[in-house]
Formats: sequence, structure tokens, C-alpha cells
Amino acid sequence: MHILTEDITFPHPSQAEEDGLLAVGGDLSPERLLLAYHSGIFPWFNEGQMALWWSPDPRMVLKPEDIYVSKSMYKILNQNLFKVTYNQNFLDVILACKRIKREGQNDTWITNAMVEAYLTLHDMGHCTSVEVWQEDQLVGGLYGIDLKEKGIFCGESMFTHVSNASKVGLIMLSQKLHQQQYHLIDCQVYTNHLASLGAYEIPREEFLKYLE
Repeated sequence: MHILTEDITFPHPSQAEEDGLLAVGGDLSPERLLLAYHSGIFPWFNEGQMALWWSPDPRMVLKPEDIYVSKSMYKILNQNLFKVTYNQNFLDVILACKRIKREGQNDTWITNAMVEAYLTLHDMGHCTSVEVWQEDQLVGGLYGIDLKEKGIFCGESMFTHVSNASKVGLIMLSQKLHQQQYHLIDCQVYTNHLASLGAYEIPREEFLKYLE
């Protein structure tokens, strides 16, 4: 495991441990975060811990054109039950992701320092939120790092207060990114939910080639 210094550098992801842990320490400055995402690395740690930096192998990804939309979801989309916006309420989206209860987790990895760091990236135009509304209520959403020049959207977290709300947000985002000719949505690690929407795992080496 590598211990980071004040220098804004990272070891190559191939030096990560078997579980994907690459380095510990450092800060959440915009410069370090942007270097991390451009290098296939992301932070993931709990409140009170030192920053932990990860680059798992394999990597969970979703091609925007491959998003799976079931017949029931098509019906929901056609009924216009939800309205989807972008970058209209970033703070409420990331706070909802922070506070949502998740199965098997007693704590959140979205620390207060992370909220501040990603707000800064949002203000700089590097972090995007997707809001899902129902009758003027924010009922779902997601946020992530937008590597526009690479055609990669690095999904960070999503939440839902109403059934299917976050799924609608991801579907609409995928369709938007496909129209903009993005190559991948980075989903980081495997979950059954993401797999059900068309995401799949690829070798880390292959993922890094998209970033070159």
C-alpha cells in the first residue's frame, strides 16, 4: 500500500492490492481528485478514516447505448411520471445520497469533507448532478465526475425515495450521454442492481485504455 504525500501524484493502478486498494492519505483537493479520476482511481472511505484510494480489477462499466430498459420501465417513462433535470440542485442530491440508508451499511462513505470537495468540483464544472422530480419533489437522483474530454462519466452515488426514480435518472442520463457520444459510464464495482441495468465488468487494463 502506498502512502501519499503532499505531492499530487498517484502510483500506477496496476500496483493496487488484490481488493483494489491503491493508496492511503493525501487530501481531497480538486487537483488531486481530478488526477485520480483521470487515472482510473477514486476515493472511498468512512468518516474519521484517512483517505483511501481505489482502482479495482475488474472494473464495472456501462456503455450508455447498452442501458437496459424493461417493458415496465418503458411504460413508466411514457407516462411522464417523473421530470429529470441536470445540475439544478446538486447539494440536495449529494446530501440525499449521503443520508440514504443502504442495506448492509451502518455508515456512509460520503463524508462531510467529500461533500465539500465535490461541491467545489461542481462549481468548477467537473461534477454533474441528475435530479428526478415528482410533483416538484426531489424523489431521486445521482451525481458523478464528468470527464468530458475522455467521453467518460464516473458515477459516484445515487438515491431514490420513490420506486424507480433513480432508475429513471440513470436511463435518461445514459440516453443523453449516448447522444453526446460518450464511451462509458464508470460504475466502479459490481452490484446486482447495476448488472440488471446492463452494466458489466471489464479488466482494469481495458478500462485504463479508455482514459489514455
